Amino acid sequence: VQLQAFGGGLVQPGGSLRLSCVTSGFNFDYYAIGWFRQAPGKEREGVAYIRGGSTDYADSVKVRFAISRDNAKNTVYLQMNSLKPEDTAVYYCAVGRPLVSAWSRRSKYYYWGQGTLVTVSS
Repeated sequence: VQLQAFGGGLVQPGGSLRLSCVTSGFNFDYYAIGWFRQAPGKEREGVAYIRGGSTDYADSVKVRFAISRDNAKNTVYLQMNSLKPEDTAVYYCAVGRPLVSAWSRRSKYYYWGQGTLVTVSS
């Protein structure tokens, strides 16, 4: 099982980035993919989740972020708009089978990607 997160970088406040999570080695259609982030000195937190056609988001990113998937490419995307300095973090994608009510629990995910750094600063 492999997950590789791409697309991080430096962006000004109010800007946009799209992260990609390229996966292999498991039944992509069967499992959920979660995006998490970890800011310096803080715990890793759930950002967004997708399983089939179901999605959910952390309150802090609702409206601004959108998660989607391309089953033909085994890839999940996180479109991030209206970025704020507090969105600065290393972003990780992970695969698991959490209940929708528990999608943000790190313990529900089996494998993790290596992370990609997003820095929002002027």
